[in-house]
Amino acid sequence: MAQYTNSKISVTGSAPGRKMQTWRDRLPSRGVASDYTPREVAELLDAERVQLIDVRQRHEHDAGRIAGGRLIELSELSAAADSIDRDRPVVFYCRSGGRSAMATEAFAQAGFDAHNMTGGMLEWHAAGLPMEPADGFVADP
Repeated sequence: MAQYTNSKISVTGSAPGRKMQTWRDRLPSRGVASDYTPREVAELLDAERVQLIDVRQRHEHDAGRIAGGRLIELSELSAAADSIDRDRPVVFYCRSGGRSAMATEAFAQAGFDAHNMTGGMLEWHAAGLPMEPADGFVADP
C-alpha cells in the first residue's frame, strides 16, 4: 500500500498503475470521470449505485444536506478512510465543490472510484433538488 497526500488529505491505497476493480463500467458514460452534476448524483443515489459523503463542517451539514449521504468533515476524512467502501463508487460533496474536489483527488489517487459533485450544495439547491430537512438551506462555511 502507498500513501497519497494532497494539501488537506492523506489516504492509503494501491500503488499507481495497479488496476482496481470498480463499478465504473456500470456508471453513466462520462467525459470527465471524476465529476457528476447534482442531477446525475440524484439519479445515482436513487438507484443506490454510489455512496455519498459530505465533507463540510457539522453546522453546514445540519443546515441542509442530501438525504442518503454521510457526514465526514474534510479534516477527519483521512482518519475515516477505512470506513469508506472501496468496492463502491464514492461521491464527495461540499458547499461549492472545492473541498470535495480535494477529497476526490486524494481518494482517486489511493485507488478509490472517487467522484466530485460539481457545484456542491449551491448547485444542488439551484437545481431544485430535495434537501434534508425540507426547509434546509446552504450554510456558509
